[in-house]
Amino acid sequence: MSVETYGDQLCDWLVEEGYTHCFFVAGGNIMHLLNSARKRFTCVPVIHEVAASIAVEYFNESSEGNKAFALVTAGPGITNAITGIAGAWLESREMLIIGGQVKSSDLASSELRQRGIQEINGIALTESITKISLQIAVPLPKQEIMNAIRLGTKGRPGPIFIEFCLDAQGASPIEIQPAKVNEERRLDLVAKIEDISAVLELLENSVRPVFLFGAGVSRYSSKLIVHQLSIIGIPIMTTWNALDRIDSSEPFYWGRPNTWGQRSANILIQQSDLIIAVGTRLGLQQTGFNWQRFAPIGKVVQVDIDSAELTKMHPHIDLAINADANIFISEFIKSLESHEPLNLSEWHSFGKLVRDLVPNNEDSNNRDPGFVNPYDFVDELSENLTDEDLIIPCSSGGAFTTMMQGFAQKIGQKVITNKGLASMGYGLSGAIGAAYANPGRNVVLIEGDGGFAQNLQEIGTVASANLPIKFFIYDNGGYASIKMTQKNYFGGAYVGCDRSTGLGLPEWEGLFGAFGVEVTTLDPIKPFSPLVLKRLRSKNPSAFIVPINPDQTYFPKITSQVLPNGQMESNPLHLMTPALTEPVLSAVFKYI
Repeated sequence: MSVETYGDQLCDWLVEEGYTHCFFVAGGNIMHLLNSARKRFTCVPVIHEVAASIAVEYFNESSEGNKAFALVTAGPGITNAITGIAGAWLESREMLIIGGQVKSSDLASSELRQRGIQEINGIALTESITKISLQIAVPLPKQEIMNAIRLGTKGRPGPIFIEFCLDAQGASPIEIQPAKVNEERRLDLVAKIEDISAVLELLENSVRPVFLFGAGVSRYSSKLIVHQLSIIGIPIMTTWNALDRIDSSEPFYWGRPNTWGQRSANILIQQSDLIIAVGTRLGLQQTGFNWQRFAPIGKVVQVDIDSAELTKMHPHIDLAINADANIFISEFIKSLESHEPLNLSEWHSFGKLVRDLVPNNEDSNNRDPGFVNPYDFVDELSENLTDEDLIIPCSSGGAFTTMMQGFAQKIGQKVITNKGLASMGYGLSGAIGAAYANPGRNVVLIEGDGGFAQNLQEIGTVASANLPIKFFIYDNGGYASIKMTQKNYFGGAYVGCDRSTGLGLPEWEGLFGAFGVEVTTLDPIKPFSPLVLKRLRSKNPSAFIVPINPDQTYFPKITSQVLPNGQMESNPLHLMTPALTEPVLSAVFKYI
């Protein structure tokens, strides 16, 4: 392929690096780069730049080799993409965003706000949410560009933003200099023998240990170690972002603890005497906002690639190990295999008792005629999806909560969300990225009507490419979680949370019909009818409207109180609302 410009040269370097897809919105300040990209990549036009950045995040998170990048124009192209950049930053995910910029001669000086058309300082806007933000006003050598891009996967992953001035894009190719050998060794990522020995010593004195796996433990690693883990018998829990690492049917899988987590998992982790947290930053959602009462009777080991997460002082950590989670868990299991077998029969029996007495789908939630109970819906959805499906459970609200509490994953499925930013409107763009990264596999999106409406223009992207995305929309007339907050804390002083308070939502059949996407409203009595199942398994896009009671309850949950000084105080993880009955309470709170 002929190389006529520096933009052509850059795109060739990206091809060498494994990039195959480009999500973009065309613009004048990226015209040279777009012309270069169209000859070398699968270029996916989206309607809005935020969709491009989110699609790239989910593409890379679900891909097994190929990479995608986003190409956005200057000014509004960059500002529109920032939400997706922020989400990838918080979730520690690889992302390359290439932004346009005005000609180098049109760049404003430090005294001017703007000189060039659409000019805005993209570097200043993105530097706090990227591993590096780089402006290219004149062509730079290959090694300098590629070293910057590769930072996205070194250590704790994160986004890379590169801003190209228009004249640099169209400049003549530069002479390629021989690459320097990089002899850097990342010894800080290796699991040290003394660290493994320290954890083994803690394990020897433990009778109720658990692993808590975060997304730092890769799908590949989990496939390699799952058999050994089942033999060793230490129960495993996962964070939300790691839920697809282990099949939900495995007896040693004990669920997903969280502030909106599974109650049985919360009860069990709080009674563990040793929590080995691998590849999770142990954020406030994971430990509970009342983090002082996380692991009240247990010791905590945290293994994380980012030393800052080990020293943030919440929660208290008894043993902090700065290492790559995948290297650590592999070496640790090897050591365990030659170690004396653990006797955890009493712990196993107690775990089974708790999980039997405290089901994920609780009777405390209302079930009203004329509506689908979302927890029942998630149970049935779990049963009707295959191990080849990709599941995108949006990122916030009731749809997200019910999926995280109730979904029963199968090994082979990929489940991707972004709960760090917890933004509405993420699901559709993420589903598009996942669909392109996994051709031929169905992608199942579950999102609330309020969140879906924030990015609904991308239905056109799905329809245009005939992507096999299944939209399940919780239709409850607005922002259910916000409405619940206003009800619980402000006495039902509702504002901007549903149609009656001014929120403008579409008529769903007309909306999807406008894009030529078939739509079905689920029957409250039999949601998964033969027609629904047929459309669910088709290879065409299809929408399913799930009628949810606007006053639907979402239990269990961690409740908080507003103190006289205006501060909020939350319950610890094991004390969820509503309270358990006394007989169950006595049985499941054996050690606390």
